[in-house]
Amino acid sequence: MNSMLNEIEVRILGCLMEKELTTPEQYPLTLNALTNACNQKSNRDPVMALEDDDVVRGLNSLKFKQLVVLSSDGGRVPRYRHILAERLDLAPEELAPLCELLVRGPQTGGELRTRAERMRSFPDLAAMEEVLTELMTREPPLITRLSRQPGRKEARYAHLFSGEPEPAAEEGAPPPEAARLRVMAGDERMAKLEEEVALLRTEVAELRKMMAEFSSQFE
Repeated sequence: MNSMLNEIEVRILGCLMEKELTTPEQYPLTLNALTNACNQKSNRDPVMALEDDDVVRGLNSLKFKQLVVLSSDGGRVPRYRHILAERLDLAPEELAPLCELLVRGPQTGGELRTRAERMRSFPDLAAMEEVLTELMTREPPLITRLSRQPGRKEARYAHLFSGEPEPAAEEGAPPPEAARLRVMAGDERMAKLEEEVALLRTEVAELRKMMAEFSSQFE
């Protein structure tokens, strides 16, 4: 992935993928249905409480990054769908575990096989691990295998849509200082503002182009 996604964008993309595979009759999704999917308390980690405005901003960013489009089904209510499969040439058996990693975070191969069953059946753990290997060996890779944590028998996998995941904090490690948390929050706000400015610049450029084309009709 050339464009890194933030937490909200990851949730939106994962939910669109999930609903396409689990409830195709209700897909593409309206804004209301997508917000509800993002805020589900089941099959979500972390649980979020997003507003419609948060989801709209995420959708705008994902459209700019060419991962989501407005559906052209001609309905009376706008609906949204992802185009990840087309962009990255992903098969259904690859979408299922990738979706689970997007909506629930790092998981073991066994957890992914069990939880992805509602979207795609895998005959055994070896079948799931084969798909995970394919996702890891892509160029660029879409997922990574994390170092095995103390006390865990299996290593977990994580998606790379937000870059390399930070190492999990060891049990008993002291929490970050208040100053560090403030700096991290400030950095995150600045990054979000820079991304919004880039989106606004693109929209302004498109509007100027439209106005120029419109004006040329009267010259």
